[in-house]
Amino acid sequence: MKITIPYFFILGILLACSSKKGDHEAAASQRADEWPEMESFHMVMAEAYHPYKDSANFEPIKSLAENLAKESAAWASATLPTGMDNKEIKAKLEKLKTDCRALADQIKGGATDEQIGTSLTSLHEQFHDIMEAWHKGKEKTR
Repeated sequence: MKITIPYFFILGILLACSSKKGDHEAAASQRADEWPEMESFHMVMAEAYHPYKDSANFEPIKSLAENLAKESAAWASATLPTGMDNKEIKAKLEKLKTDCRALADQIKGGATDEQIGTSLTSLHEQFHDIMEAWHKGKEKTR
């Protein structure tokens, strides 16, 4: 007795397998487009910087400075994504880490609002410099 498998059954299996492979490739590609440590730092920076920038409110940075220092340290020690693993970006992340720690220490030491604002603005600019390099790097790889 000869067993025949309907053509549509085989075609369905092949399509299902190729679809799953495509899903895995899409997920891997999506992960390659992410930099979770940057996003985590960005969330804290936004919470601290925008109240200062928008309404001269220093309370958020005063309460978040230590967290900002920890996030910058985690970002500087994380594995860098493709295109960002170079001396220039590593140096920028190290400077950001050092300057975030310095701001947290300034705040603990009773820095004036003017000093805090100047330091926070500099940190925000440093962050944007790294973020822009990241976005430009992603555009080059597409």
